[in-house]
Amino acid sequence: MKLRVALTLCSIVAVAGLGYALAQMRGNSSQESIGDKTAKSDTSKGDKSMLHVKVFNKKGELVGPIETEKLVLTDAQWHKRRTDEQFEILRSKDTERPFCGTLLDNKEAGVYTCAGCGLPLFSSDSKFHSGTGWPSFFQPIAKENVSERADHSYGTTRTEINCARCDGHLGHVFDDGPKPTGLRFCLNSASLNFTPSDKLATLADPIAEQGAGSRAQGAAGKTSADSGERATAVFAGGCFWCTEAAFEQVEGVVGVTSGYSGGKKETANYERVCDGDTGHAEVIRVTYDPKRLTYDQLLDVFFDAHDPTQLNHQGNDYGTQYRSAIFYADDNQRIAAEVKIQRLTDAKVFDEPIVTKLEKLIAFYPAEDYHQGYARNNPNQPYIATHAVPAACAVRAKHPNLVKQGALTP
Repeated sequence: MKLRVALTLCSIVAVAGLGYALAQMRGNSSQESIGDKTAKSDTSKGDKSMLHVKVFNKKGELVGPIETEKLVLTDAQWHKRRTDEQFEILRSKDTERPFCGTLLDNKEAGVYTCAGCGLPLFSSDSKFHSGTGWPSFFQPIAKENVSERADHSYGTTRTEINCARCDGHLGHVFDDGPKPTGLRFCLNSASLNFTPSDKLATLADPIAEQGAGSRAQGAAGKTSADSGERATAVFAGGCFWCTEAAFEQVEGVVGVTSGYSGGKKETANYERVCDGDTGHAEVIRVTYDPKRLTYDQLLDVFFDAHDPTQLNHQGNDYGTQYRSAIFYADDNQRIAAEVKIQRLTDAKVFDEPIVTKLEKLIAFYPAEDYHQGYARNNPNQPYIATHAVPAACAVRAKHPNLVKQGALTP
């Protein structure tokens, strides 16, 4: 009886509340930079442009992207804030001698931040021994936090990497790294500070609380900020009625379309796909605002909205059309999916191996009209109550910060 009552209540919350308004505001962009106030250099105009970065909050959680200003100081101010060695490397683009950096052999779990402004840059779980003599990583902790530019010094062309917030010189990135990215971010120890994983709360950035305040304002009913930018992602996680319902409730998602991918145009219809021999999978195309929701967050929702350990089926739905798959549109999506799967595997999140396939997106074919918004339009349908509702509930329980305002009330 308790289970039935809980399921009924969850059905009201997850299905009747799937047609909700967008409600999230951007962070206030008028905050002061960390430490000293920003100031123009005597020899520079001072770039006060805005950017979006990820930072840690008071709980030691990486949040964002959150809008903030670049940190611009004079040379005199940088000298006061940092040691001579740090100044020469961060501001004058010097390089420390190989095998001499204090963080080269550090194997402790934690996060490496910018020695200039404290922005999180790399995590220990992407650090590897390259044999080059400098700390090496195969990816940043957040792509927004590390910028790249061409370096034509010494008669060659390399790719320089910098802190996105303060433009501090970190090192260079090369394409001879390990899987899954194939990249080697080669850094100077003097450009970094290290914080153990049990002390991440000490990295709390003021703009993280500012972002939380903006979300609270959204909950109060103020206008949310839609950047107008759009990106898409295509996922297969069993019946598209269920995955559609799970993703429709996510903040930053502006549309979900059920459809088919993996086969030919001629067989992209429900009757043929149900035969299980077309190569198609039932998929959803998620259209979202990349300024408010990241592809990595969509992957989190995807893996919690279905069981990625079931091969070619979900529950009682059997066939390759119900396979777990990520249809990637480019290398960035493919790499993000590979990294996510590896991290979930390493963390032993699931009792069984993940069998999710990574398939190149060739084409997406929208399903018939009656499939669109099916859970929303048929809340009393038994299949929806027993399959789509639990999927939506699982996502809401694990990612309450991603649920759209208004989704928790009919």
